[in-house]
Amino acid sequence: MSEHIAIEDTADGVRLIRIDRPEKKNALTGAMYDAMRGALAEADAADAVGAVVFAGAPGAFSAGNDLADFVAGASKPFREAPALQFIRQLARTRTPMIAAVDGIAVGIGTTLTLHCDLVYASPAARFRMPFVELGLVPEAASSYLLPRRVGLLKATEMLLLSQGFDADEALGLGLVNGVMPAGLLLEHAQAQGARLAGLPRGAVQATRALIRGDQAAMEAALEAEAVAFEERLRAPEAQAAFARFLGRAKPA
Repeated sequence: MSEHIAIEDTADGVRLIRIDRPEKKNALTGAMYDAMRGALAEADAADAVGAVVFAGAPGAFSAGNDLADFVAGASKPFREAPALQFIRQLARTRTPMIAAVDGIAVGIGTTLTLHCDLVYASPAARFRMPFVELGLVPEAASSYLLPRRVGLLKATEMLLLSQGFDADEALGLGLVNGVMPAGLLLEHAQAQGARLAGLPRGAVQATRALIRGDQAAMEAALEAEAVAFEERLRAPEAQAAFARFLGRAKPA
């Protein structure tokens, strides 16, 4: 487990996974990915858990990967990386998932929500997927899922040009279910989770599978992305981008 991932199970069948690293805008380390992967796997195995809610410490959902931690682990094959193991578990989780997004949601902070069954955002939510800017390619099957949600041209803006979007645009594009004040956001997400958890479990999972469509095609896209991601990770473009970012990140 990780000290920066808080996991709480409520009496009404909701597992809350809270990313709690506010000093780094909830940037994710390998240990944090491992903790979330384990929490999802346990949720699928637990009869008492009927829904999962993802949230961040107030003011940020997640700034994406902690690049310093990510670069430190880059000597190992990407197929073994905690980030990819979490993404695979995210894609295969049978328990309904809900995201409560407040503040920035960068990289995996955005692509994670594409796997959620319900997504709610505060007016302060800001989504962005800057993979190409870092010399990388999209992950978490976002190159497959996003065009099917928003259309090819809009997905190209978001993934190739790294164009960000706010909560209102996300609502208009059908990427979030609703926008509400930050003070009500988590309460509402948990209430919806409790509603899902109170429904017949088998019917929920069967309906969810029908809604989501071709699981095999989505996972194939995820694995194709992982191969391309590892190739780009070793390329000079990515190495230079990481060096620039980490150089800027150093305190003056």
